[in-house]
Amino acid sequence: MDLDGIHHISAITGDARRNVDFYTRVLGLRLTAKTVNQDDPSVYHLFYGDEHARPGADLTFFEYPRAIPGRPGAGMVHTIVSRVGSDAALDFWAARLAAEGVPAERTERSLRFADPEGLQHELVVPTSSDPPLTAVHPEIPAEHALQGFEGVRAYSAHPEGSGVVLERLMGATPVGPKDAWVGGEQAWELRGDRRGGWIAFDPAPAEPGRQSAGTVHHIAWGTYDEDLPSWIEEVTSVGIPNSGYVDRHYFHSLYFREPGGVLYELATEEPGFLVDGLDVGELGTKIILPPFLEDQRAAAEAKLTPLPDPRADWPASFV
Repeated sequence: MDLDGIHHISAITGDARRNVDFYTRVLGLRLTAKTVNQDDPSVYHLFYGDEHARPGADLTFFEYPRAIPGRPGAGMVHTIVSRVGSDAALDFWAARLAAEGVPAERTERSLRFADPEGLQHELVVPTSSDPPLTAVHPEIPAEHALQGFEGVRAYSAHPEGSGVVLERLMGATPVGPKDAWVGGEQAWELRGDRRGGWIAFDPAPAEPGRQSAGTVHHIAWGTYDEDLPSWIEEVTSVGIPNSGYVDRHYFHSLYFREPGGVLYELATEEPGFLVDGLDVGELGTKIILPPFLEDQRAAAEAKLTPLPDPRADWPASFV
């Protein structure tokens, strides 16, 4: 029951239009799904990722219009670390972000920057041989495209407990800072047959966190339908309060908070965003809803921010 690295990361935005522009036009990700927060269907749940909406590259956002700026604190992920193919790709992104007026810090190993709402990102050249998960974009050469998640950096309110759960319950392997690019802090890697990813914990700031625009809501680790019941049993057996089985239609989930306060989800590979019969080319072009929310479509769509098609004006050769 090894976990296949990061399945998806979910964050919060207060401005869906600006969010779509930054993550699709600037960073070159594909808008793979426009749906709603299933726990609050009045707000968007936007998914960005590779061309085929595969786990391992899905960065998602709940839109709460005009949400105040958030602040990461203990029990929260503070930096999303993504992969690129080479040092030349880091140079490309440094130049592209500068041209967009986005401040960025180029280090020997990485490039650090924030999105328009302050969500921190870091790009690194990975040491693993995991297949890249990329999207096409007319302004971004394929060799420089973002390749999916490498890991996350977080603040823990209980670092020792966080490590115990990762190692003894979730089967994570402790890795050193050189291997994980985490600047001197301990990290844990979760690696399955297809891919891997890590989480590292930095010392938490004294100021309490505030979950709002520009912060991460939760991180999901990848599993499979055949293993999810056993994970539910394992998490329950050690006394960690959890959601039990949750049917998200596009994947199936288990939610729980680890001892340091970070909200974890275990999410399945199956069935994916094509479960309703969409063609790959239709991903992100229409609002999709799980069957149990279909009767609320009119009410939900009336409250959602109208969004342009990010690929509407692309050259025909790229569409």
